Amino acid sequence: MENRANLKSGEFLVKETDAQRVFIPEEFSEEQKMIEETCYDFLDTEVFPNLDRIDNQEEGLMPGLLKKAGELGLLGVAVPEEYSGFGQTFVTQMLACEAFGAGYSFAVAYSAHTGIGTLPIMYYGNEEQRKKYVTKLATGEYLGSYCLTEPGAGSDANSGTTNAVLSEDGKYYILNGQKMWITNAGFSDILTVFAKIDNDRVLSAFIVERHYPGITFNPEEKKMGIKGSSTRQIFFNDCKVPVENLIGKRGEGFRIALSILHMGRIKLGANVLGAAKKAIGESVAYANERKQFGQLISNFGAIKHKLAEQVIRTFTTESAVYRVSNDVDTAINDCTKAGMDYGRATIEGISHYAVEAAILKVYGSEALDYVVDESVQIFGGMGYSAETLVEKGYRDSRINRIFEGTNEINRMLVVDTAMKRAMKGDFDLFGEAKKVSGSVAGLKSQDSKKEEYFAEKKRYIKNFKKAILLAIDKASEKFQKQLVYEQEILFNISDMIMALYVSESTLLRVEKLSGMKDAGYLKIYKDILDVNIYDAAARIKKSGLDAVNSFAEGEDLNSLARAINIFTEIAGVNIKEARRRIADKLIDDNKYSF
Repeated sequence: MENRANLKSGEFLVKETDAQRVFIPEEFSEEQKMIEETCYDFLDTEVFPNLDRIDNQEEGLMPGLLKKAGELGLLGVAVPEEYSGFGQTFVTQMLACEAFGAGYSFAVAYSAHTGIGTLPIMYYGNEEQRKKYVTKLATGEYLGSYCLTEPGAGSDANSGTTNAVLSEDGKYYILNGQKMWITNAGFSDILTVFAKIDNDRVLSAFIVERHYPGITFNPEEKKMGIKGSSTRQIFFNDCKVPVENLIGKRGEGFRIALSILHMGRIKLGANVLGAAKKAIGESVAYANERKQFGQLISNFGAIKHKLAEQVIRTFTTESAVYRVSNDVDTAINDCTKAGMDYGRATIEGISHYAVEAAILKVYGSEALDYVVDESVQIFGGMGYSAETLVEKGYRDSRINRIFEGTNEINRMLVVDTAMKRAMKGDFDLFGEAKKVSGSVAGLKSQDSKKEEYFAEKKRYIKNFKKAILLAIDKASEKFQKQLVYEQEILFNISDMIMALYVSESTLLRVEKLSGMKDAGYLKIYKDILDVNIYDAAARIKKSGLDAVNSFAEGEDLNSLARAINIFTEIAGVNIKEARRRIADKLIDDNKYSF
């Protein structure tokens, strides 16, 4: 397996990455840290003191907060300077998303405006559209929303029935239809609306201004969580949209929608980090104050296990988030050097990493769900009270497994997209998988021997990849084109891939840290890595066995099961003590500072 600076999407399955070539959060520049601090200061001064008012959807409060963020330049982090933005790298954009992810409902409004509300026009709009709309969206003069979902078109977005017909004078598209679950609908000035022109098979995209005649809004939806986020249905009844407000080309809307979903998935991976770190902060502060049986509950092993696992899942998510974010920056730079327009280059760079985007979305949202659930548990009865922030965080978290394509859709995309990229010739997935299959007959358990720490961990990661390649090869061989209908098996393989990618990302981060910090500093991060790989081996083993048990029989099954068992063999880890050391650092710091 070779090293290369920037792997193609999914190529991590067959190639190694040099730790020195990945970006890790410990390398943030002073400018990036200043932007992060500005975001947190904004939350502390403007958002956290007003959470109840936000949840009650006090008239004008949320749009006012967004406009204040715009005055500080925080709505334009992803927008180039020529369109009144901040012109920051993708890594920096992700850091801002992470920071604001701690902001409960405000995080949703912010993400919707700065992401799906602004960037379709930035990435796919023409120069005139960018100057007219993006410049004002970047400063907060205009606020944006994104109108894709319909009552009959959710995950299958292209099945939408909203229709656009050219007017007799050729100056307008006449828009008719209904959109639902539209974030920021209560106050957005600019709507990116998807509709089919005439009887087109695929969608087109339009810029619609709120004041255009023929638009009506339903009352606010009542939701389980993110209560401060405006969510409404929107109806278009003979709404006249100027022809110059078509974004991109006719029929390009479906591609735009998919590309923006890739962007939303990656950014959600960053968003959940801020929410997780906020919840961990609440958890440890409470555990360090609450006494039971004559002592602080942070002294109890059961609580330490929960705190440590919260840290591990957050740290590993973070490692994967910034690994791929830097890959996206490299891809964007490559596209711009090749002469591509900045907007198209950016979305091309993001869309290129569709496999990793789906991984971050699923793993990150499920990691946050674990963190907030255990936060409520650590608080006990108080955690169920609406007086606590952990109750709010618990309810707000649940939507993330539905946002930006459900986790079920994204699990299938992880495998399906990797295989399609390989079929296009991006990397030799199937050739490498055949090699692994061919080696199964004579496979033997590796004798335990003393290895250098990182060499041992890398061997485990290589073997995890072999387990995945074996499952892909045998499932593809068995089902061929029908594999797409075997969703349970695709889920098994997807879970294996996600565990691998996150573990490898964590390994690369800790290995790179080893060249930057002393052994004492590094010890706690080796504990995180040890527990993560120990748990990943068990998850990959179970998912692999679940997969092959679903289609293989007899001696073939015995051979495959034996191979998966061997590929997931690792040395034992005292996970109790490792977790206690992780928890003790959190408890001593009284905040997340990993």
